[in-house]
Amino acid sequence: MDFELNDIELDVIRTARDFATTQVRSRAREIDQTNRFPADLAKEMGRLGLLGLHMPEEFGGTGLGYKAYVLAIEQVCAASMTVGAIIAINALAQESILRFGTHEQKQRYLPALISGDSLSTFAFTEGQTGSDPRAISTTAVPDGDTYVISGEKTFASLAPAACVAVIFAKDDSGKASAFLVDTDSEGFIIEGELETMGIRGEDVCPVRLKEVRIPRSSLLGDAGQGYNALLTAINVGQLGIAAESVGVAAAAITMSLDYARNRTVRDRPMTDLPTIQSLLGEMSARTEAARWLTYRTADLKDRGRLTGKDSATAKLLASQVVNEVVDMAMQIHGSYGYTKELEIERLYRDAKVTQIYEVVSEVQRLIIGGSLARES
Repeated sequence: MDFELNDIELDVIRTARDFATTQVRSRAREIDQTNRFPADLAKEMGRLGLLGLHMPEEFGGTGLGYKAYVLAIEQVCAASMTVGAIIAINALAQESILRFGTHEQKQRYLPALISGDSLSTFAFTEGQTGSDPRAISTTAVPDGDTYVISGEKTFASLAPAACVAVIFAKDDSGKASAFLVDTDSEGFIIEGELETMGIRGEDVCPVRLKEVRIPRSSLLGDAGQGYNALLTAINVGQLGIAAESVGVAAAAITMSLDYARNRTVRDRPMTDLPTIQSLLGEMSARTEAARWLTYRTADLKDRGRLTGKDSATAKLLASQVVNEVVDMAMQIHGSYGYTKELEIERLYRDAKVTQIYEVVSEVQRLIIGGSLARES
């Protein structure tokens, strides 16, 4: 296995890091405090090619693959998880359309989602049924040349900025199907955004579909095969969350080093203390392990060998690591870190969602364990 990043991948890192350093870092606190979606930064990521690194060139992407995708997310999330996560959230619909869409659907939606001219939202979860595909209550009733979709979804990130939503609903077969719904469709109602603890500014909203009528050509993939589209998209989303976790963990280490170097104890910097060095060493070791597992998982996706077990493993480990690392960083910062005056407080809140969204850690363990049991 080659552990060296090639020149193109290093260039992706430089581009993403420069964007994060010059345009994102100074805005991170403002985005968090105001809870406002950074539309201009999303647009700029599209201009820089960061929204289409894993997408084919024929639709406006760069075709560099999923390793480039995680490298970019890591760098941007080191400045703001809210901004970096836009890449991964938008990738859910991109992946669904790329793998299951018709050529016409790809031509219609992918260029705008890659250029940043518009974004997408991915709506599966429901307030009463969670993410169980057998329990979703949203329906898609055939009516001549159309489907009529009715139901409610929650936690639809990026919804107000999205031009298209991937909606999962039960069709007349009783199975879940995936549909592409233009967000300006009559009856597509975006409710007020939810106040979240972390990744504030992501425009996380409930969505209500009130007899939304769409053409039959809006079906994504085959009828009754929505769960396959869901799993395919989620695997890429989980890979993105692993990268988000690595980026936030790396930022926590940098913040801790800066804080400890500039704070003295008995006329010596805190970095001279064995207890601080021990924490920093543990933080670094865990982050490196999560980073290289994430890179390896992305490489498996590039090679066409990624499994649900692989993406679940990367997401499970990386999300555990980032929460452990920011907790240790908070210990280094002490009481000051618990105030909103220091940025480690924001990272502490942001990190938690990595263990919750796009399948909670408890289910990730079941996916991994079940896969092992079947293999044996």
